[in-house]
Amino acid sequence: MKEKIKNTLNTRLGFFGLLAILYWAKSILAYLTEFNLGLESPIQYFILFINPIATTLLLLSIALYVRRTKASYATMLFIYFVMSVLLYANVAYYREFTDFITINTILGAGKVSSGLGKSTLKLLEPQDLLYFIDFVILFIALGMKKIKLDARPVRARMALAISTLAVMVFFGNLFLAETDRTGLLTRTFSRDYLVKYLGINAFTAYDAVQTYQTTQVRAQASPNDMQEVQNYVDDHYAAPNDEYYGLAKGKNVIYIHLESTQQFLIDYKLKDDQGQEHEVMPFVNSLYHDDSTFSFDNFFHQVGAGKTSDAETLLETSLFGLNQGAFFTQFGGKNTFEAAPNILQQTQGYTSAVFHGNSGNFWNRNETYKHLGYDYFFDASYYDVNEDNSFQYGLHDKPFFDQSIQYLEHLQQPFYTKFVAVSNHYPYAQFTDEDAGFPIADTGDETINGYFATANYLDTAVEEFFNYLKDSGLYDNSIIVLYGDHYGVSDGRNPQLAPLVDKDTDTWDDYDNAQMQRVPFMVHVPGQEKGGISHTYGGEVDVLPTLLHLLGVPTDNYIQLGQDLLSNDHDQIVAFRNGSFMTPEYTFYNQTLYNNETQRPITLPDDEFETLQQKAQKQLDISDKINNGDLLRFHSGSGLNPIDPNDFDYKNQMEKMLKISETAEKDTSIFGENNNESTTDLYETKTYQEYHPEVAEQLEKEQEDKEKE
Repeated sequence: MKEKIKNTLNTRLGFFGLLAILYWAKSILAYLTEFNLGLESPIQYFILFINPIATTLLLLSIALYVRRTKASYATMLFIYFVMSVLLYANVAYYREFTDFITINTILGAGKVSSGLGKSTLKLLEPQDLLYFIDFVILFIALGMKKIKLDARPVRARMALAISTLAVMVFFGNLFLAETDRTGLLTRTFSRDYLVKYLGINAFTAYDAVQTYQTTQVRAQASPNDMQEVQNYVDDHYAAPNDEYYGLAKGKNVIYIHLESTQQFLIDYKLKDDQGQEHEVMPFVNSLYHDDSTFSFDNFFHQVGAGKTSDAETLLETSLFGLNQGAFFTQFGGKNTFEAAPNILQQTQGYTSAVFHGNSGNFWNRNETYKHLGYDYFFDASYYDVNEDNSFQYGLHDKPFFDQSIQYLEHLQQPFYTKFVAVSNHYPYAQFTDEDAGFPIADTGDETINGYFATANYLDTAVEEFFNYLKDSGLYDNSIIVLYGDHYGVSDGRNPQLAPLVDKDTDTWDDYDNAQMQRVPFMVHVPGQEKGGISHTYGGEVDVLPTLLHLLGVPTDNYIQLGQDLLSNDHDQIVAFRNGSFMTPEYTFYNQTLYNNETQRPITLPDDEFETLQQKAQKQLDISDKINNGDLLRFHSGSGLNPIDPNDFDYKNQMEKMLKISETAEKDTSIFGENNNESTTDLYETKTYQEYHPEVAEQLEKEQEDKEKE
């Protein structure tokens, strides 16, 4: 057996196989010990174990086409060395930044090294020898001729067969990956996902293609392209309503992200098996009907493949996401923005922060937020996240809000903050028995069945956070914006939902699907009573100008594609990312036009329909022109100083905040205003059963009955 192995290694194909096995082993070592890839199922482990194979075989097979002996072996070793260096570079980079190296990172190697700085040596671990000790062994073996060079070239047919096998394995790998994570390459959720499903080499190649395409489009863009954009913005501008302009001037801004929450949940009551009604979101409902809240019942999400990140793009920049893929992952770490945190910082002196109990590189947030101008980003690394208080999308909402207080209380006021809650996220079945209690629907679809319980959990978490804001003194000096980012129940599941919203499954159509794209949008301004429920049609692209006008910040010098929802000039045409649109009179969805009054398909005169369609499409086209060409780099009319993302560092942020408090002429944080005493004890949280003792008693009785049986 030993002699057989030796003879095999003394052939080119044998040496080729040895390098392939060694690289596979090093890849698996890195996957399992260095990277936090969130493996959740046997199929994901299987994909992980096979994903290095295809690219390894394909790249090493290049050397098999080289006929000269030394050149073939040298090529093989060089390719193997480059792959190993790339793998280890990602290991070291991940230890510091919890992210993978992109082409832009490689091109900006100086910034990478400066980012690592003196901590470079600290990143080295004893096990790192395993990534390179094989080179020492291989060179010794080759030098001592323990492994001999095979002078016989590999037949071209055999080399081609191996390359073909590599391609087949890759497509098999990709098929399994797409089966487990639909839209992997089109939506590009996270670099973690690409590495988990396709491997380091494939991720790097994919990122290279994306970077090249982006570079080509940008290279062709010029300042002249801004003229069409500027003309559109000028013509589309909606002047603020004097009654509301500056109503919340100088107040803190607190965004609360209502994950996957749809408008139909407002005031909705779910019946249990006994016919008893249970209000799903009682606290959010109370805000919705409060005179201090500007509520909108015809407000629509406008996201594309980027889902939650697209909603953030729309709200922060008043620009749409992309027609294909996610804007955050493709352009978020590259583009120039005129975004809310930067506008408020440079014009009003606001501090800005995002709170999110998930990995910082999900949707490329850790890079995009720097370009948006966020001072702080508190991701999962700043929270105590464990199996009991989290699920695949991050920390559950109650511990998330609770643990965020320790950072929020140290922010200098006024501040602009965003809390990205996640518990009301598909698959809507992520709570422990302790949190159980709200009825589960009975539709035959488990996703729909749990949707109401997770929404109720979110509602309670928001109420607890509001209680803290009131007790800490932040409430009265804040404007609180609550928004649903996108649908929670997809079009394909809507027919099963139909009976719960008093609709007929058999007659459910695309008109009904379109109406379900409504999401909540509420702007709560304590201390004023000019609010109410508006029937104005609008979407997420309209949020930024609405907010800025309430804060008394003019917007006519910025490139914003939305319109103030409170303006008398708001045109009420809502464009969806797929080209559909909505107006108070008409719904155009999946290429069918409906009359909103009759809810039936209609045909309008061509010129009338084309006018509406062109208005909606023009908004999308202008957004794509801005984003794809990074045109805002040419816009000088905003008065904003350019952002340098290298000025932002999301490590050791608590130390940074404490230092600012110590050196500030006046500490305006809530911690400072509270005589340097923490307010974290003011946050109180309970389980569903603690809020509803009758449920606990019922569950206890059911358990006793089972034990008797």
